[in-house]
Amino acid sequence: MGFFAFLILGLIAGAIAKAILPGRQGGGWIMTLILGVVGAFLGGWLGGLLFNVPLQNFFSLQTWLVAIVGSIIVLLVYGMVTKRSVRS
Repeated sequence: MGFFAFLILGLIAGAIAKAILPGRQGGGWIMTLILGVVGAFLGGWLGGLLFNVPLQNFFSLQTWLVAIVGSIIVLLVYGMVTKRSVRS
């Protein structure tokens, strides 16, 4: 998969992950792109490591599933790291 296809995959996977997760996640489109690309990379790495399902083809259902799952994981970690505690 080419570089630009990977960026598009990351952007879309990040947007889908934001839509799936409940609540409000911070960040705009650039943060969605960054987290989506990191999530797609993480999903591809975990998919290849655990299930032998790497990121192969842009139009493959397996590619999209591992990219979205990876993006959800990255968004959850990002939300835990950036969550501000409210003190009264």
